[in-house]
Amino acid sequence: MTSGPVGAGAPPPRGPLAGLLVADFSRILAGPYATMLLADLGAEVVKVEGPGGDDTRTWQPPVRDGVSTYYLGVNRNKRSVALDLEDDADLAAARELARRADVLVENFKPGGLARFGLDHASVAATNPGIVYASISGFGSGPGGRSLPGYDLIVQAISGLMSLTGDPGGDPYRAGVAVFDVMAGLHATIGVLSALNLRHRTGRGQHVEVNLLSSALSGMVNQTSAYVAGDVVPFRMGNSHPSLFPYEPLPCADGDLIVTAGNDGQFGRLCEVLGVPELAQDPRFLRNEDRTANRAELRPLLVERLGTRSKMDWFREIIAAGVPCGPINTVDQGVAFAEEVGLDPVVTAGEDGAGIPSIRNPIRFSDTAVDYRLPPPALDEHGEEIRRWLTDGEGTP
Repeated sequence: MTSGPVGAGAPPPRGPLAGLLVADFSRILAGPYATMLLADLGAEVVKVEGPGGDDTRTWQPPVRDGVSTYYLGVNRNKRSVALDLEDDADLAAARELARRADVLVENFKPGGLARFGLDHASVAATNPGIVYASISGFGSGPGGRSLPGYDLIVQAISGLMSLTGDPGGDPYRAGVAVFDVMAGLHATIGVLSALNLRHRTGRGQHVEVNLLSSALSGMVNQTSAYVAGDVVPFRMGNSHPSLFPYEPLPCADGDLIVTAGNDGQFGRLCEVLGVPELAQDPRFLRNEDRTANRAELRPLLVERLGTRSKMDWFREIIAAGVPCGPINTVDQGVAFAEEVGLDPVVTAGEDGAGIPSIRNPIRFSDTAVDYRLPPPALDEHGEEIRRWLTDGEGTP
């Protein structure tokens, strides 16, 4: 592993990837999310930005101290250097960074870095151990390489939007850029897998991820319904095509998600609701029966749930071993995570410069995730990184 530009006085990385140097030539969400995960786990990540910075710096509101919270959400634990690849000196620095890196992550249009000598073939010629990860919208083949890779477009093209919304209503996008996040996760898995092989062979390789493939994989049962069952799924609102009950059901003061995923759970639900006879009704004996007869079963459950508040029912149904939960706002979701001891909010950075952030979801018994650096200002570490790249292999 290559030592990176750890600044004077900065806490050293201590996670399981400590000592790994990542050259981050990505922007927006999928790539920065992947490199933030690697940084959280101890990798030294150098975020290379153009003179105008990552696009998400301007994606606002909302903001914190004038900085986009979108940008803040996926860029902690990194150092920023602004490099104009049209400038000879900056391009030389970018190439030197790529030569030293263990991992390079980029999400330019396929082939877009070739004219700068920063494509996989060029980088691997001087750094055969590089694990080079490319993230695109639709792959690097001739049919997809020129298509713009925005999450919303992929939600539309993949079919996800045809599944999201009320039956007979308009299609809706998911409330989060789900396929950007999935592609970032797949890129991270690909990088770590390639690094594991490099431990044995000493050689890196090119890892390619695209949003459409991540989408089709991530739609799991819905895409399987088509490719394995020749069934084209359709919008069902909040209902599940293969399970019932598995959706919001109204209580006296709001909806409660109830997910009785097997016959035993359904029987316990009926006991709690005071209608044990429903579990023995031939129409509702098995999941297949309940799904086929949901129009008859749903009003019977709603009649009982409507007699009490959602939190009253939540406590009793959960105590009976049946999964359920209230529909929260985001602030309530964070508060619930705090209530159950997940400590969801951490501070990235120290000495008064820390930024509240959501905890990395991975926990290790021996090598803790750390939050040593807040998301960087544009070119915040430019001077020290340029000096490191020109003065030799060591840290500044």
